[in-house]
Amino acid sequence: MRNFDLTIPPSKSTYDAKGALQFFEAAGETKYVKAGKTLFKENSRASPLLLQNDKMFYLLEGAVELTANGETVGLVRAGELFGEMTLITGLPRTATARAKTDCRLIMLDKEQLQAALQTAPEFALLLMHFMIARLRDAIAQLKSQGNMTSDGMLKDSAIIDKKLLDDLADEFDRSARIRCPEDKVIIQEGQPGVLMYVVLKGTVEIAIQGNTLGKIGPGGMLGEMALISRTERLASATAKTDCELLSINRDVFLKMVSANPKFAISLLGAVGHRAHFIASMRT
Repeated sequence: MRNFDLTIPPSKSTYDAKGALQFFEAAGETKYVKAGKTLFKENSRASPLLLQNDKMFYLLEGAVELTANGETVGLVRAGELFGEMTLITGLPRTATARAKTDCRLIMLDKEQLQAALQTAPEFALLLMHFMIARLRDAIAQLKSQGNMTSDGMLKDSAIIDKKLLDDLADEFDRSARIRCPEDKVIIQEGQPGVLMYVVLKGTVEIAIQGNTLGKIGPGGMLGEMALISRTERLASATAKTDCELLSINRDVFLKMVSANPKFAISLLGAVGHRAHFIASMRT
């Protein structure tokens, strides 16, 4: 599979439809569906016992309506992808997808996606661009409704295992390490993002509009979404305990993603879990 050029000026869209099409064409299969066909249902998962596989889709022609709780939450148009969240996270669908018109699309199952990412890990960045854009839209909608609260907490597992974490700590210059005392604000919501951080020690609390959504411990990351999309911070991050962090700039981060498929897939999963959590707040 070819490498994809994901060098996108910050003033332009961060979703590259042409790059996504190349990836799907190389790894997936084309299917035609009639208007009214349900592609997947809200809160569903495919059943391995019935030899079913969850899939994600790239829409070549037509339009697909997304609904949640009986209300329309989006319309997928030609050149866009959908259904990736369940494939990446293994969590139930957050919406129902139904063909609004006759459609032609390309499908990828989990095996096809993971095999393709092993060859072109940089495609994970394109998927993250797309997911982050939708995440920002969902957060903006929740903010406008005054609904940035949740009954649960975001469970953000470690993206980097202990061995890789130790290797990173040894590889980076000591100047890249930052010590943050308890209650220190590390990231401020709404501010531009030029660095991301890996938690080496301690716990960091994540909040939006003052509402705590979750905590990140050793091996976890924060700030990568603003670094990927080159936009303002989605959330604030505060040291819940005394912390030690590793600061990483955008160029180094992009090299890490391209050079390490396992890291790329894990990071994609983390972004997917965050997007799924925000989507669950609509209910």
